[in-house]
Amino acid sequence: MRMIRTAWVVLSASALVSSAWDYEGHRIVNQLALASLPTNFPAFVRQAETAERIAFLAGEPDRWRNSISPTFKHSHAPDHFLDLDDLPLHGLTPKTVSPFRYDFTAQLKLARDRAPDKFPPIDPAKNSDHSRDLVGFLPWAINEYYGKLESAFSYLKTFEQHGGTPMEVANARQNVAYLMGVMGHFAGDAAQPLHTTKHFNGWVGANPNRYSTNRTIHSWIDGGFIRKAELRVEELRPKVRGARALTVNEARGGDMFDESLAFVEAQFKLVERTYQLDRAGKLSPGKGDVTEGREFIGGQLLQGGQFLGDLWLTAWQKARVDTYLRGELSRRKTP
Repeated sequence: MRMIRTAWVVLSASALVSSAWDYEGHRIVNQLALASLPTNFPAFVRQAETAERIAFLAGEPDRWRNSISPTFKHSHAPDHFLDLDDLPLHGLTPKTVSPFRYDFTAQLKLARDRAPDKFPPIDPAKNSDHSRDLVGFLPWAINEYYGKLESAFSYLKTFEQHGGTPMEVANARQNVAYLMGVMGHFAGDAAQPLHTTKHFNGWVGANPNRYSTNRTIHSWIDGGFIRKAELRVEELRPKVRGARALTVNEARGGDMFDESLAFVEAQFKLVERTYQLDRAGKLSPGKGDVTEGREFIGGQLLQGGQFLGDLWLTAWQKARVDTYLRGELSRRKTP
């Protein structure tokens, strides 16, 4: 369980909220994903204006946080993280969580109802958005955006191949670019190890390894280190491998939940590594050699970009012609 994260670090007596990679980092992830795409991927995404829009949209979900609406925050903010180490408290594991968002929410609620004494009380005055009892929905968000993108590619293919007007094709392409850009934010979030843990902003609880409890470590990794260490997309782009199609779950209609959760789990294994680098001063430019820290953070940005490129490629390859829309377009041609 955690408090909602926002794009800026805000310290108070009762809460700290933070975000994954600042805009610069999220932008790098989207740019690396674009660099990973094969030459036969739809060429319009590489046009300068579209590529810039996809890069710009990497920051869009953080911009939504300027809203003060509690209901909007409730529906959006938990999409940026998943505290895997809080699942056991609910009697859950990555293998037992439901891939269906609302069923998973029910799993969390049932666990609290069965053993309310296991969970700290929630102060209603500090829970206006009703999110304090949530552990995050990051892989669900990635999977759902994947579904939206596959659908957008589906109707784009249909308009292109079966008589859509130039304006319909142009609008469909704009929708594809929008979804590619926005979903990139969540792939980027998943590549930041501190978005997978209750230790998201300083180590909590027993701390035999003397990891940092500093409540600014998250924001430092998200943006401060990237800026201070001068990590640039030009440095990382040559290291990008070509995008690869991922394995979809055919039993659930071809969704990407299993792959998304597996990616989050892989980054969770790097939480202690992140704190070890911090403890050793490898994330402190100006105080020593940060070569190892640069390689680690750059590697995580690269991981996010490559995962995102894989998602984009898979959505495009799996998208089928929309048979209903094809029929409508055919009837439109008939006198």
